Amino acid sequence: MKELELAKILWDYLYLGEEIKKCDCILGLGCYDLHIPEKCAQLYHDGYGDFIIFTGGLGKCTSGVFEKSEAEVFRDIAINLGVPENKILIENKSTNTGDNFRFTKALIEEKGLSIHSYLIVQKPYMERRAYAAFKAILPTEECSVTSPNISFEEYFKEYEEQNGSTQELLNVMVGDLQRMKVYPKKGWQIEQVIPDYVWSAYEELVFMGYDKYVIKEGLQ
Repeated sequence: MKELELAKILWDYLYLGEEIKKCDCILGLGCYDLHIPEKCAQLYHDGYGDFIIFTGGLGKCTSGVFEKSEAEVFRDIAINLGVPENKILIENKSTNTGDNFRFTKALIEEKGLSIHSYLIVQKPYMERRAYAAFKAILPTEECSVTSPNISFEEYFKEYEEQNGSTQELLNVMVGDLQRMKVYPKKGWQIEQVIPDYVWSAYEELVFMGYDKYVIKEGLQ
């Protein structure tokens, strides 16, 4: 399937695969993927952070699906996995990656916390975007980025089994890749070099109709 070959090119670029280290806190970014709070709980139990912040209201993929905010859903999962409730903070108003960090920064300031290093947990294909957005909003702070341990093939298979199709996932990935080029111009992410072959794969997917989340002005 040509779409999957092209999507794999995007995935390999967007996935960082960094070596992680202990940080002041574990920061789980809200979305539809329930593997993220599971990963956060595992990292907490393994000693990678003293507490967890979950950030996320209801976004384009969870509005009308989740009965509570992404952060609250993630918190409940982490508690069920043995993370003490008093070791979890939530920010439940943000609806995009930039606001995840902006609102979390405000929460930390409100609570008077001293946090200077973050272990960010996101979907595998959102790692690079999470890093680029974080460094634009909190440029003096340290971060590493990780995600649930799942391969491209496993991720797409699981998504299709749960949703009946990978069309929405492909649309989301295409939109995310485009934002790597558009958002630095707006000051919402730091610049990241996009290889020509990656951008060509993006353009081919857009031509094939996977443009649901493409910012039209960004095509100019």
